[in-house]
Amino acid sequence: MIVCSCNVLTDDDVRNAVSATSDLPRNAKQLYGCLGCSAECGRCARTIKSIIDEALGPCAEACCSGCPHSHAAADEPTYAEFALAAN
Repeated sequence: MIVCSCNVLTDDDVRNAVSATSDLPRNAKQLYGCLGCSAECGRCARTIKSIIDEALGPCAEACCSGCPHSHAAADEPTYAEFALAAN
C-alpha cells in the first residue's frame, strides 16, 4: 500500500528501511533520510510513524532513558513541526 504519494513510498518500503539500518529510524524525518528523499506535504507522517512503531515491535514501546534508541525518540518532531518543514 502506498503511504506517501509524494515520494511513492509503500508500507513495505518503510518496513524494509527500518529493518535494514542499524540506526533504527524512529520518526518520518529519519526514515526519509534513510531512503534518500525528503518530506513534501507531511500528510503521511502519522502513518509512517505507526508503521515504524509496528516494525520495531517491543522496542518502540520499551525504549526509555537507558535504551540506546531513546535519543532518537526525544528528537522526534511534532506533526506541526514536520508539516512546516515540508513546506
